[in-house]
Amino acid sequence: MALYSDKVMDHFRNPRNVGSIENADGIGEVGNARCGDIMKIYLKIDDDIVTDVKFETFGCGSAIASSSMATELIKGKPLSEVAQLSNKAVTEALDGLPPHKLHCSVLAEEAIQAAIDDYHKKTEAIVQQN
Repeated sequence: MALYSDKVMDHFRNPRNVGSIENADGIGEVGNARCGDIMKIYLKIDDDIVTDVKFETFGCGSAIASSSMATELIKGKPLSEVAQLSNKAVTEALDGLPPHKLHCSVLAEEAIQAAIDDYHKKTEAIVQQN
């Protein structure tokens, strides 16, 4: 059996939604010092819908594939649904990850949560200013 599924290899070789979003509504950055992976997620949100999402990931193939798949899973979805995204859902969508690479899908979940938190902080600040 191959170490990585065809989906992992596809998202590693042809990652979707790579890059940054200028004036993003929410930005989440997380890292894992142990493995050296750093993941940054950018969200564009209109009427509580993720209308665009990009990522920048410095890390292994599993981290890149997890970032790519996670962005695909949340694009066009309402924030309430995006907030429910789990590392398990990312792993399943990739047809699995080796046990020692599961932390990459956890990073994707954490980066998205951090971006949502950032969005809520920014929108609260705007509401308080008005």
